Amino acid sequence: MSTLQLSLAILGGLVLAAIVAHGTWQARRNEIKRVALEPGAEPAPPQEPSFAPTAPPQPDEGSPKVAAEDSQPPRIEPTLVRRAAGLPRLDALIDAIATLTVDNPVSGETAIAHLPPARRAGSKPLLVEGLNAESGEWETPAAGQRYGEFQAGVQLANRSGALNEIEYSEYVQKVQAFAEPIGALPDFPDMLDVVARARELDAFAGQHDAQLALRLVSRSAAWSLGYVQQHAARHGFMVGALPGRLVQPGEDEGAPPVLTLQFDPQAALADEPSQAAVRELTLAFDVPQTAASAAPFAAWCTAGEALAAELDAAMYDDGGQPLQPAAFASIGDALQTLYAALAERDLAAGSPATRRLFS
Repeated sequence: MSTLQLSLAILGGLVLAAIVAHGTWQARRNEIKRVALEPGAEPAPPQEPSFAPTAPPQPDEGSPKVAAEDSQPPRIEPTLVRRAAGLPRLDALIDAIATLTVDNPVSGETAIAHLPPARRAGSKPLLVEGLNAESGEWETPAAGQRYGEFQAGVQLANRSGALNEIEYSEYVQKVQAFAEPIGALPDFPDMLDVVARARELDAFAGQHDAQLALRLVSRSAAWSLGYVQQHAARHGFMVGALPGRLVQPGEDEGAPPVLTLQFDPQAALADEPSQAAVRELTLAFDVPQTAASAAPFAAWCTAGEALAAELDAAMYDDGGQPLQPAAFASIGDALQTLYAALAERDLAAGSPATRRLFS
């Protein structure tokens, strides 16, 4: 065999080896990571998660594992005794409030019958409260009670923007429609003052709004839905109401979640969840919505690092730049400055008024 023929044979062998290696790599990349079961074992019922992160279970030495089809992703339920959150209350910090004077106490049934059917003025919530004649407390009108005075307020700003003149006029019309049949005389704040307050509050909110997001992108094989839920459950996440959303709930019933873990909703809605491939997750928390005392930032950092290790994922910020754990310290410092600015305005993160403002 000539030198040329030998060289071509070697080159052909190298090309063939490269093709085989590339095909193997592509197959591994397209493989979906699924919940691992013992050979012949039935899928175990979903375990109720603890809200303290725990280390993943270690397999016994020499015990073989196989990848099994997860016919249905496990339903994750929280184990948490939760307090009921109170109803929204009017607050002069974020609401424009009109007083409604009545000559005689009005029954709760009468007040309820004439409340505005839509409790919004444009994009802003509208609330009505009555002064309970017996307890002397302001409350949402309730049957069986009597009220000697009323107040109606409209929120000055939210994430949709500041209250404008058209929304204020709609608020006035709805309150007048409520006041007339119950014999109340409304006293409204000046529209120009209200709109100016709304713009100032909206400017403050815009400068102090923050939502931290950390992207977890698979380094190799995609994850199945059940695989993601299995690991998320170890960090206190449960299935949320919206497709493609897992939540770590707050302490109070109805309170915003401490953390959210989001992925492509099409994977959650797939006809065969076991075949749905998930390659990216977004771990986030809404800063103004969660009290600093709940330590959401520490939970965000801990869950992000742990999930990145468990799922073999790379971490990126919401701008697509690689994110290293060393950057968490500077983010935490900026967060403390934000918390202080909100508290100085009497709008501490996680307070009822702040949750309403940043909604």
